[in-house]
Amino acid sequence: MTDEKTSINDARRSKRFEKNPIKGTKFTIVISSAKGGVGKSTFASNLALALKNLNLKIGLLDADIYGPSLPKLFSINHKPESIEGKLIPIKKYNIQCISMGFLTEEQTPMIWRGPMVTSAIKTFTQKVDWNNLDFIIVDMPPGTGDTQLTFAQEVKVDGAIIVSTPQELALQDVKRGIAMFDKLNVKIIGLVDNMSFFIGDDGKKYSIFGDGGVKKTSIEFDKNFLGAIPINSDVGKFGDQGKPIVESEPEHEISKIYLNFAKQIKSIYLGD
Repeated sequence: MTDEKTSINDARRSKRFEKNPIKGTKFTIVISSAKGGVGKSTFASNLALALKNLNLKIGLLDADIYGPSLPKLFSINHKPESIEGKLIPIKKYNIQCISMGFLTEEQTPMIWRGPMVTSAIKTFTQKVDWNNLDFIIVDMPPGTGDTQLTFAQEVKVDGAIIVSTPQELALQDVKRGIAMFDKLNVKIIGLVDNMSFFIGDDGKKYSIFGDGGVKKTSIEFDKNFLGAIPINSDVGKFGDQGKPIVESEPEHEISKIYLNFAKQIKSIYLGD
């Protein structure tokens, strides 16, 4: 009898902590940093476009409720339709997109407490009609708060990519983010060194934010180092125009770096 009760209790606990995949998707990949200003949203949008260029069906979920970037990065300025209680993602560049920025005016501040943020995230993961996606890329907000916990505890997250600049100030927060994902049993695919260096007109390499910090952190925490992205003014220029560099210039050196990241992701989850 005791064994039977134990089995029932174990089953209840298992069901309570069961994580559900986002309907209409095969794999959920979150892009995180725990630090703001490191180019995470730009990375997420360009990675999504690179995966699309591998003939995969891709969704992009902007989970930064307080500071959504997707409306600007993809030049989307209209609201999604709602059919039978489901939001229909806005398709741009053949990517299915959703963002709190689609539902509010550009200058409207999101003065929300944690439970409201959690409710919004559940809407995006449970009440959006994602259609037959291979990957959904989730642009996470900075920090280790309500959004991260909601995803980690309730959604079947298949992997996380950590993006950071190489300076120690950024890496302090990144290390907290790594510890959070490890504690919540979310697989970390690897770390990316963004804005890693700059090549001047003289052809010399300048490490503006320090050198090698992200790779050192990946070694320290026994994580994969996926690669580095140099600073290039074209990235910001095309992002501000609402057509990220991978879409604007797929043969650009930066676009090729993103394509390499996309190939690594495809290989991990779908094979070669």
